[in-house]
Amino acid sequence: MTTLDVPADTGYRRRLIDGLAACIRERGYPDTTVADIVRAARTSRRTFYAQFADRQECLVALLHETNQRTIARIAAAVDPAAPWDTQTRQAIEGWIAAVQADPPITLSWIRDVPALGPGRARQFQRETMSSFVAMIRRLTDTPQLAAAGLRPAQDQTAVILLGGLRELIAITVEEGRDVTTITDVAVDATARLLGPR
Repeated sequence: MTTLDVPADTGYRRRLIDGLAACIRERGYPDTTVADIVRAARTSRRTFYAQFADRQECLVALLHETNQRTIARIAAAVDPAAPWDTQTRQAIEGWIAAVQADPPITLSWIRDVPALGPGRARQFQRETMSSFVAMIRRLTDTPQLAAAGLRPAQDQTAVILLGGLRELIAITVEEGRDVTTITDVAVDATARLLGPR
């Protein structure tokens, strides 16, 4: 089979997503072209367009995977039997660890997606925020936390929390600082927003 006959849904899609990730780490998304992606993936433009309509669709696929892993990592870090303040720290440390695993990709989600404008990118951004909000609601809606005086997080409160934490993460990564330095302030802000009244 030649690259001219490549069907969709093969290992090429994985290679292209990984190729885009490598390009973002090296030069950032705005300066990455389809030619850069296919060069990094060691494939062809025809193969790229058999998998993705355009560069934006490839970015959305990459960031969807990344954010699903981040959500899973945060949820897995939290021990629902632990005291509420310990759970808060565990959740923040889970998120920070996910950011540390690949800061340029996290920064691309925070900075590049909103700049893509309406359409798929806007829909993706809404769906991603909804997934993070749903995770926060699940983590805060437990019998253990109710017994400690916590109410499940309201969607609007979760959005405020997520927006602030995302911006703090972005600024820290852009300044080249160790993202773990924001752990304590992020834990404190989260506790103030979501802690017992």
